[in-house]
Amino acid sequence: MDAVLFDMDGVIVDTEEFWRARERDVILPAAVVDGDPTEADIRGVNYRETYDHLAERYEMALDRAEFLDLYESAAADLYDTADLMPGFRDLLAALHENGVRVAIVSSSPRRWIERVVERFDLDVDVVLSTEDVDGPGKPAPDVYVAAAERVDAVPEDCVAVEDSPNGVRAATRAGAPTIAYGGDAEAVELADHEAPDPAALRDVLTALGALTE
Repeated sequence: MDAVLFDMDGVIVDTEEFWRARERDVILPAAVVDGDPTEADIRGVNYRETYDHLAERYEMALDRAEFLDLYESAAADLYDTADLMPGFRDLLAALHENGVRVAIVSSSPRRWIERVVERFDLDVDVVLSTEDVDGPGKPAPDVYVAAAERVDAVPEDCVAVEDSPNGVRAATRAGAPTIAYGGDAEAVELADHEAPDPAALRDVLTALGALTE
C-alpha cells in the first residue's frame, strides 16, 4: 500500500454532524422554495456544485452568492473550534513511520482544508480540494485520480477513507480500494471495507499493509 487518501469532514475533523444539522435545519429550508431535499442528497458534494445540483431539481429562493454565503458563514468559526477525530494524530504518525504517504482529498475549499492542517499541524504529503481539479467534484473520480498522481502512485495502490456515499463512489470510480468510516449504511454497502471507529480503521489499514502489527 503506497498511500492513504483521507476525506476531511467526518474522517479527520469531527464536523460531519454539524454540517448535517446546518444543511437540514438552515441551508436547505432557506435555499429551496418548494420541495423536500435532504442533506443526504448533497453529502460529500462540493458546496459550490451543490447549488447547481439543487437548481436543476427545485425552484431556488436564493441566488448563488446568497447560497454560498450560508456555507461561508458557517465555516468561519467551525474550523477554528472543531475537534480532531480521536486517534487521527497517532494514526498519521504510524503511517509515516511505515513509509506510507498521506493525502487529504476533500470537497471542502482549499482554504478550509489548510485551516485544519495549520491548526492541528498535520504532517500530510498532499492537500487536494475538488476545487483544485479541472473536472467535476465527488462523486466523479477526478479528484482521486489527481490525488494518486500527486502521491506518485496508481489508485489501485492507494486506499481511500471516506464517510459519505458520494466520496466512496468517487474513489471507487478512480480505481482505489475504499474504507467506509463511521458507519453510514449506504457508504458501508458501497465500500470495500468498513471501519466504524478509530480502532477498526487501524485494523483495516494493518490488514491492507499500510500499517504493521
